[in-house]
Amino acid sequence: MLPLLYNGQYAIFSIVIFVIIFSLTLHEFGHAYSAKLLGDDTAEKMGRLNLNPMNHIDPMGLLFVVMIGFGYAKPVPVTHRKLKTTWAGAAVAAAGPLMNFLIALIAVNLQAAAYVFDITALQSDVAQTSLTFLALINILLMLFNLLPIGPLDGHYVMEWLLPKSLKYKYHQWNGKYGTFFFLALVVLSILGVPVFRFLWNAAQTMSGWINFFV
Repeated sequence: MLPLLYNGQYAIFSIVIFVIIFSLTLHEFGHAYSAKLLGDDTAEKMGRLNLNPMNHIDPMGLLFVVMIGFGYAKPVPVTHRKLKTTWAGAAVAAAGPLMNFLIALIAVNLQAAAYVFDITALQSDVAQTSLTFLALINILLMLFNLLPIGPLDGHYVMEWLLPKSLKYKYHQWNGKYGTFFFLALVVLSILGVPVFRFLWNAAQTMSGWINFFV
């Protein structure tokens, strides 16, 4: 993010910041809404069942995005004992990444539809650039959050997918070492190791897969 400012790319920087705030807000709303549907009203009672970015964006997490290219939003509180089914916890965790996927799907196809249906308003450089970043950043958020380590959404999904014989062992392992591995990825990325380059390349590839107009 900082290189954009250093190079005077203020318009791109503004677009990326807007896309990140928009995407993280919908990601957290996805968690809150799915929890409500599955029996847990904790997020609703705490004012998280809405699309107000102020209720979802963590200022320090957003600053980290600007400074080091990695950040976070305010986690949605979930009371698991209130959930209706055994798979509800995994469903609530998956709802955030699923929301990111839906945003990317819409963005990719709007970008293509602009020329297929000659939608002039979507053919401008600003519109096309915004849709490109909207698609790529949301696919990246989806892939990153589905990593089954530390506090990421993927570890709840992994626990549900594993057989009972492995579920408890994985839960123990992630509780002891998951956050360490998560932080190690972040530190390596800050030090210049292209840890997240693979995810970014994967996002670029996947954006082509979900284009219905190709």
